[in-house]
Formats: sequence, structure tokens, C-alpha cells
Amino acid sequence: MFEIVAKELGDIPMTLEELKERTSNTILELYQAYADYEAIMPLTDEIVAAAAAFGLAASGSALGAVASDRKVQPIDTKGPSALKLSSQIGIIPGKSIEEKLALMDAMGFDGVELGGDIVGNEQKYRDALANAKVKVSAVCWGSHGGDLVSADPEKRKGGVAALKRVLESAGELKSTGVIFVPAFNGQTTLANQDIRKVLLDSLPDIGAHALRCGTRVILEPLNRGEAFFLRQLADAASICRDVKSDGVAMMGDFYHMGIEETSDLGAFISAGSYLHHVHLATTEGRVLPGQDGGKRSYVDGFRGLKIIGYQDYCSFECGVRGDRQTEIPKALQFLKDHWAQA
Repeated sequence: MFEIVAKELGDIPMTLEELKERTSNTILELYQAYADYEAIMPLTDEIVAAAAAFGLAASGSALGAVASDRKVQPIDTKGPSALKLSSQIGIIPGKSIEEKLALMDAMGFDGVELGGDIVGNEQKYRDALANAKVKVSAVCWGSHGGDLVSADPEKRKGGVAALKRVLESAGELKSTGVIFVPAFNGQTTLANQDIRKVLLDSLPDIGAHALRCGTRVILEPLNRGEAFFLRQLADAASICRDVKSDGVAMMGDFYHMGIEETSDLGAFISAGSYLHHVHLATTEGRVLPGQDGGKRSYVDGFRGLKIIGYQDYCSFECGVRGDRQTEIPKALQFLKDHWAQA
């Protein structure tokens, strides 16, 4: 593949090994690096195919925009990125919401990820958050039993109503969004194409409702052991693209990405501006970053977040080995070190 790219680059002075190192094994980064050259280089079908093999899916991605025009285009970013760290509240030690939030402030967190129990408990959470510095990064809601993509139209109506209700609560708490999984394995009898059609029919209305509430729906791709539908970030981005609503976005989870994606960097680039949340965990054991002895690197993924100008939160969704008061600050520093290296 790199021989193909080297041939396309022509007289640009660079050895093949330098080319491999410079691009971090992704074609799109190579083209972005040379986008300011006076002569725009043609993008061949071979290169598009090779790039797709590296996790830069053309559907709904920055590469798709390049391929459609057949020439290099700069990546549209939201501005300078920043590492804003969050955690699901259940991971944090403490006997009360207030105690947990106070500890998160002391540890240096920027956000807190809440659960679906916010419905009916909005005032309780508002009171607790009033004295905290952390903001609500997201609400982890799940799939509601796969009702939104059920083969039963009545169940689908109930699923839509339930999602709209949690969006109202999330809006009250000023959450970035509500994390939604269409279905876990065994929760629907519909096939992939049918699920996608159901989502494209229902999400525009749900997205409009989310915007009225001041928040958004966040689609979460999972690994094949948990869900047969929606496993890669580019797939989620293509749904967001086709829905055409600012109220429908997506996220990435380093745990699932380690199983399903060929490149963290490529996956985040394929998500682009649709990405509004990130989950953090190791791939082995699904524990705090760094607790696998550093086997799981976040540098390439963070580099991808910087390329797209990611502005939202990166949040722990994982187990913890050992004393949480000791281990959580270690994980925070581990991530800050990887962000600095990205």
C-alpha cells in the first residue's frame, strides 16, 4: 500500500520508511500533511481502497469527502481540542452524590456521567451539582430493551417515548447528550438493514426533540460480543449524516474500538464532527487506563481527537483494580501523559 502512495507522491523527497513513520500508517493523515502543496495530487481508487482497509471508511467520513471530490480537502475541525476528563458516577467512591462530586472536584475531573435514573430525580441531581465544579458530560441510558428497533411497532412507539423523556431530563441537567444503544444481542429480530431504516425513520423527530431540550442523542457503537448492529464509528457517523439533525450525534469507546477498529486515529477521523463523547477503558479486562501495564495506548486515538478538534468529554466506563482513591488519580495522570504525547 505504501508503495502505491509513494508512487503517487512522485518527486516529494521521502523514503518509504519515513513515509510510514510520518503517516502513522494512515493514508488520510498523509494527504492532510501534504494538502498545502501547490499541486493537488489525484486520489486514485487504489488509495481509497487501501485507506478503507486502515479503518478510514469512506461512508460518512472525512475520507468520503476527499473521495467524492477526487482531490485533497482539509479536515473541517471545531477548533483547538482539549482533554476534558469525566467518569461515570458509579466508579467514584462515596456514600452520596454530593460526596462523590466533591471527590471528583478534588481529583481534577471536568465532568460526571450520570445514569438513566435521572428521570424523576432531576431536582436531586440539580441540588448536588449546584455546589460542584464538574458538569454533566453525558447520561448513559442504554437500549431500553431494544424497543426502538423492535419488530413490534407498538414497542417502537414506547421506546421513542422513553428516549424523549430521558432527553428532557438530560436537558434540564445540561448534559452533552444521552447515550443510546439501538439494541444489544438478542433484543431484536430485525436485520441490519431493517434496523438502519427504522432509525432513519425515527431519529429525525427524536433529534428535533433533543434540540428543543438543549441536548442530543449520542449513538454508541459496541463490539460484536455485545451487539451485531452498529460496531464501528464510521457506521454511526453515516447514520448521523443521513439523519441530518444536530440533535443526533455519536461516540467512541476505546474498549469496543480495541476489538472492532483497525486504527483509533482513523476511527475518530471517520467520526469527525459527529463525535460528542468518548468512553475510556483498557481492552484487556476493561479496567482503568494504565491498569493493564500500559498495553493499551491512547496516543493514536488522542491524536485523532486533536486532528478533528474534539471539544467534549472523555469519560471512564470501566472497572477498577485496587483502591479507587489511589488508582483513579493514577489513571488521570496516565491519560494526561498520553494526551501530551499525541
